[in-house]
Amino acid sequence: MQKISVASDSIYRLMHPRLTVLVTCIDSRGRANIITLAWSMPTSIKPPMVAISVAPQRYSHKLISETKEFIVNIPTMQIARETLFCGCNSGRNCDKFKETKLTPIPAKKVAPPLIKECVAHLECRVMGSITTGDHTLFLGEVVAASADQGIFDGKYDVKKVKPIYHLGGDEFLTIADKI
Repeated sequence: MQKISVASDSIYRLMHPRLTVLVTCIDSRGRANIITLAWSMPTSIKPPMVAISVAPQRYSHKLISETKEFIVNIPTMQIARETLFCGCNSGRNCDKFKETKLTPIPAKKVAPPLIKECVAHLECRVMGSITTGDHTLFLGEVVAASADQGIFDGKYDVKKVKPIYHLGGDEFLTIADKI
C-alpha cells in the first residue's frame, strides 16, 4: 500500500482514538472547573503517576498551575454530550457543573471535586510540569483512586462500561465487547 504524507497539524491524530477524560480543578476561591482532554496517560506504577497535557491558554491550565491539584475522571457514553460541552466551553465564561448538571462530590485527598456521573477517578497532586511546544505536561502523583462498584476488578467490565474515545474534532466512539 502506498504511504501518504500527513500534515503536521494532524500528526497527533495518528495516535487517536484516545481515551477521553474529564479533569476537574479549582481556583484559589474553591470554584470548580472541568476540562475535557484526550491527552492523558499513566507514567509510573510505583509510585502511581499520570500525565495530562493542557494548552497554556486554557483556563484549567491556570488553575492547575496555581493549586497544584487535579482529578482525572473517567466518563462514559452516558454523558457524552456533557463531555463535549466541557470541551467546547471555557470555565472562564460559565459554570460547567451548573450548565451540564454534572454532580460535584468531595474527593478524599485533594480539593477539586470528583464527578459523580463518572465511573472512575484519579486524585492527583502535581509533582512537576514540562513545557512541550504548545502544551504543558502536568505530572501528577495519584494520591487516591476510586471506581464505581461492580465495574472494575483490575480491568473494566466492558459489558457495563462504555468509555469515550476521541477520534478527532467533535467525533467520539466507544469500544465493542471484548474478543
